Amino acid sequence: MMNKKQYDVMIIGGSYGGLSAAMALGRLAQSVLILDSGLPCNRQTPHSHNFITQDGQTPAAIAQKAKEQVLAYPTVSFYQGLAVSGKKVSHGFEITTESSLTFTSKKLIFATGVKDIMPDIPGIAACWGISVIHCPFCHGYEYKDQKTAIVANSDKAVHIASLVSNLTKDITILTNGAKEFTLEQQVKLERNNISVIESPISAIKHENGLMQTVVLKDNLHLDFQAMYAAVAFEQPGSIPMELGCALTETGYIKVDAFQKTSIDGIYACGDTSTMFRSVAAAVATGAMAGAMVVKELTEERF
Repeated sequence: MMNKKQYDVMIIGGSYGGLSAAMALGRLAQSVLILDSGLPCNRQTPHSHNFITQDGQTPAAIAQKAKEQVLAYPTVSFYQGLAVSGKKVSHGFEITTESSLTFTSKKLIFATGVKDIMPDIPGIAACWGISVIHCPFCHGYEYKDQKTAIVANSDKAVHIASLVSNLTKDITILTNGAKEFTLEQQVKLERNNISVIESPISAIKHENGLMQTVVLKDNLHLDFQAMYAAVAFEQPGSIPMELGCALTETGYIKVDAFQKTSIDGIYACGDTSTMFRSVAAAVATGAMAGAMVVKELTEERF
């Protein structure tokens, strides 16, 4: 329940990283407001894996249970809505929502995830998180020994192929254009019987997100059960940049080993700050961010 407009900490993003940070803060009796848009980036994913005690559970069920446990702490409040702007004020930070409400806090934690940018390929968005997947650790075992495509090029394609080779030997790399492999990489792919097809992809045919056929520009039809795709991403909003938070070369919010950003008083956790994209990693970095904010607040008061 939201009962005031001034908090010790605001957390932008109420999924795994944000909820984990809120628990650390709530257990040390800090006043916390979680602002959440309700659109987690894994919302199409049917099951979450590689997270002990929750393996195979739905992402929504994990988040709902976490939310119930976090909101049992009386100093933690939750606001369902989109944060659209932020600014530095004399007593901390001010965040404005899409419905024009404003809240202030001494510290901020960004746990907003990332916004995936789907390639212009009909069908890929509908399959994203279901049969078009990003991580062998999170989703690969469920497609063990299946015919698998990898849509990537250069170093990224070789890296994904090496990991996926632990799960299936039937791998095809679709570079979706001219291949960009070194001679050493090509030899490695050939040694592992991994074929490379350069023809651009026209469409993915699927049934309720379960891919069946990849159609290429030359009208070749290839059947796969799974596809790994290295898609582009962007920060889902501009607030961190408005406040001056630096980004890494690859587009993540830059943080130190304790999840602190380049701006005093602001921390970031979860997918928004690391390429290690998983529920377990989000929970771990959220716990670190929450603990470090408690430490910072305590040192300022004590």
